[in-house]
Amino acid sequence: MERSPAREDRHNGLAYALWLPEDTAPYPGIVVVHGAGSRKENHADFARLATASGWAALTFDLPGHGESEPKMSAAAIDAVTSMVHLLEVQDGVDETRVCVRGSSLGGFLALCAAAVAPEIAGVIAICPASEDHLARGVRQGRFDMRAGDPIDLEAWLVSQDVGEAVERIAGRPLIILHAEGDIQIPSDHSEDLYERAGEPRKLVISPGGAHTTVQHDAELQGMALRWLERELARR
Repeated sequence: MERSPAREDRHNGLAYALWLPEDTAPYPGIVVVHGAGSRKENHADFARLATASGWAALTFDLPGHGESEPKMSAAAIDAVTSMVHLLEVQDGVDETRVCVRGSSLGGFLALCAAAVAPEIAGVIAICPASEDHLARGVRQGRFDMRAGDPIDLEAWLVSQDVGEAVERIAGRPLIILHAEGDIQIPSDHSEDLYERAGEPRKLVISPGGAHTTVQHDAELQGMALRWLERELARR
């Protein structure tokens, strides 16, 4: 029988699901940030893997997605940090070991959130998007999401610098995973981010694949969690 969330609710209008391990507390926690046009249910596989590995996990619908009420806007980074703070106060969670894991748009937001929120202990970024890619997608209407003001959203995205965000994470563990066969966001982008990152850092370019394959590869995701946990233990 597949594990189900311990709780499903809303926080600041954002729909979320809380997943808890059977391990003895305290345990690390990870907030899962999905990509454009996705929703929290699409990452239940990772939440189950995380809880089986001794982590608490929180999946949620980004603004403009799924069951969340707010529309997508520049407040998306605040949405990520609010979920981090929510996970920090859950019984059994070690508030000093709460990390974020994001894919595509979620990878971009995870990196930007960690840059401004030092309480985020570490990051897993999977095929993270660039600000230019996201702004272009909003301008062309390619993303299936409810945006408050597309023009304002595009302007905000253009004003971001995910490379600078990566530099500001230095000192906290960052692992970047990317599929070599990704044609939506070339793996060169992750290689560039890795070069700007400080230690501890790790880059994994998986042969072949496509934009969404790495985020659902159980072997790679398990490896990322184990690496992150080892690095957190060294702090």
